[in-house]
Amino acid sequence: MHDFHFFGGGWMMVFWWILIIAVIVIVIRVIMKSNMKQTDSSDKSPLEILKRRYAKGEITEEEYSERKKDLKH
Repeated sequence: MHDFHFFGGGWMMVFWWILIIAVIVIVIRVIMKSNMKQTDSSDKSPLEILKRRYAKGEITEEEYSERKKDLKH
């Protein structure tokens, strides 16, 4: 009678549901990861952020020293 032709048949229907669930999980993970990045940087003090940038190589030792002096004043 009803062969589930809307989704392409029995096994195809299972495949589509798995695909839909996987997409939902991926979207939730991306949203959670972006929220974690925003809260991660906002919870750190300026000195901790400066240390992290220096450790990553984003700034030189001279820049680090100058900015560290500025923060302590």
